[in-house]
Amino acid sequence: MTTQAIVPQSNRLSRITAFIYGLICYAIFFVTFLYAIGFVGNLVVPKTIDALPALPFYQALLINIALLGIFGIQHSVMARPAFKRAWTRIVPQAVERSTYVLFSSLCLIALFAFWQPLGITIWDVQNPVGQAILYALYAFGWLLVLVSTFLINHFDLFGLRQVYCNLIGREYTPLKFATPGLYKVVRHPLYVGWLFAFWATPTMTVTHLVFALITTAYILVAIPFEERDLITTHGQNYVTYRRQVPMLIPFAKKRTAR
Repeated sequence: MTTQAIVPQSNRLSRITAFIYGLICYAIFFVTFLYAIGFVGNLVVPKTIDALPALPFYQALLINIALLGIFGIQHSVMARPAFKRAWTRIVPQAVERSTYVLFSSLCLIALFAFWQPLGITIWDVQNPVGQAILYALYAFGWLLVLVSTFLINHFDLFGLRQVYCNLIGREYTPLKFATPGLYKVVRHPLYVGWLFAFWATPTMTVTHLVFALITTAYILVAIPFEERDLITTHGQNYVTYRRQVPMLIPFAKKRTAR
C-alpha cells in the first residue's frame, strides 16, 4: 500500500517539474528573442551588433565566425531525428524540445556576450524616408518570424505543448501536415522573416554584413536537410507540396494543380 501511494506522487512531481522546466526554457527563449531584436537592429540593449570595435579585425572576425558556427552546428545537429533518438535516452521525451530551445538560447546568449564588432561602414542611409522604409522592413521581418511560428503551432515548436501533455497525462501526438496561411505562398516564411530581419538596416557595416552573409548561408544549407526530414515524416504530401510551392520567393515558379 505504501509503495502504491508513493509511485503516483513521484510521477506527478516529475510531471510538474518537467512542466516548470519547459516554462523556464520558454521564458529564456522569449527574453533572448527580444534581446536579438535590439542586438541586430542596434536598438536599446546594452551591447549591439555594431558596438565599438575592441579587437584587431581578423581576430574579431574569427571569433564571430566561431560563434555563428557553434550556433549553426547546435541548431542543426540537435534538430536531426537521429540525434533526437539518441538524446532521448538521456533526457525525457517530454522535455526534449524544451532542452533544444534552451541550448539554442544559450548559444545565442553566448553570441551576444562575446560578439566582436568589426567597424567599417558599407552604406549609411540618412534620408528619413529611406530609414523609415528599412526599419519598417526590419520590423516586418521579426513580425513574420513570430507569425510563422504561430501558424504552425508556436507552443509545439518551443516545447510547451509537449510538457503540457505530459503534465495532464495525455499522450503527445506530432502535428499533422498542414499549409496554413503564408505556408501556401512559400514553404519557409519563417526563414523569409529572418532574411528581412538580417538584411534590412539603414546602416550596413562589415560586422553586420558578415553576420547577414553567414546566417543567410546557414539558412540555404539548412533547408535541404530540414526538407529531407519533412519528406521522411510526411512522405508524398511534402513531396507534392515542395513541387507546388516555392521555397523562399513568392510566385517564383508556377504551381501545378493538386
